[in-house]
Amino acid sequence: MNFEYNETQAMIAQSIRDFAEQHIRPYIMEWDEAQIFPVDLFKKLGEMGYMGVLVPEEYGGSGLNYHEYITIVEEISKVDSSIGLSVAAHNSLCTNHILSFANEEQKKRWLPKLATAEWIGAWGLTEHNTGSDAGGMSTTAVKDGDHWILNGAKNFITHAISGNVAVVIVRTGEKGDSHGMTAFVVEKGTPGFSSGKKENKLGMRASETAELIFDNCRVPDANRLGEVGEGFIQAMKVLDGGRISIGALSLGIAKGAYEAALKYSKERVQFGKPISQFQAIGFKLADMATEIECSELLLHKAAFLKNNNKPMTKIGAMAKMYASEVCVKVSTEAIQIHGGYGYTKDFPVEKFFRDSKLCTIGEGTTEIQKLVISRNILKD
Repeated sequence: MNFEYNETQAMIAQSIRDFAEQHIRPYIMEWDEAQIFPVDLFKKLGEMGYMGVLVPEEYGGSGLNYHEYITIVEEISKVDSSIGLSVAAHNSLCTNHILSFANEEQKKRWLPKLATAEWIGAWGLTEHNTGSDAGGMSTTAVKDGDHWILNGAKNFITHAISGNVAVVIVRTGEKGDSHGMTAFVVEKGTPGFSSGKKENKLGMRASETAELIFDNCRVPDANRLGEVGEGFIQAMKVLDGGRISIGALSLGIAKGAYEAALKYSKERVQFGKPISQFQAIGFKLADMATEIECSELLLHKAAFLKNNNKPMTKIGAMAKMYASEVCVKVSTEAIQIHGGYGYTKDFPVEKFFRDSKLCTIGEGTTEIQKLVISRNILKD
């Protein structure tokens, strides 16, 4: 086992740090307060290869693995987790679904545009009345010759407005049947395909979240991913990798909040000495640092399993659950260490605090992760 960054990971980490300092940090609060989704920034990230991290070079991607991917999402999220969330959603959901389940012609058609961020990708599973119960979805696709007619809506979709293409999982069979759903790729501009209400969110405000609406939307059968009825199974496999994404996002938030709290604790003087010298604060920092280390190790174990095509559903769920709960705890303690200043927008920890909560909800709640873990350990 090697716990050090290899040369590639170290180079990537430094590159993304430099990029974030120059192109992200100056605009964090402007984007957050106005809920601006900075499309041009993602074009720049695409030029650097960070929007096609896992895509092989033959399709225009970087051809990297999950260890590098964690590094990229983590380093961006230490600065602005809204941007980290969008990078993660584009890479691990839309792009990865096509990479994993498209035929060769479809890969050549869509992956080069996604890997370079010429196109921004969205991924649609969740609906208004179906969150964790994805099998109960109401959006349907009905066969009509060489096309499918889609009707319904998806909500809480990252890049629903600005995205150029979306992978959507819709019902082609009976409600509740795990083999009754199918995945399609729908391009922006397709008649009957539109975006709806943009959500006004607590955190992650620079990452665009809105509805996808299908009103007699005609999609050619050539846009179907895999066989009819495989959509739900595909989505569950995509979410396995997505848990690593949200874990990396959580790790970045936790590290960003911890580093801000550590710095402040050394600078803030009370009763004649830095507050870091008081045991109450020192113990908080010790707990934060330890739990961050645990999150990172668990995440990279999941990445190792994923890279080597080994079963990783259980470890992936553990990594996502633990890292997301840790990032909420660490960002909460970071505000406590800052005291009143932590409650103001003059310090970064209030934004980490607001952003952190999504990590325990998105791509499978903590409760769903516990369900996945318990089912796996009970069948062992």
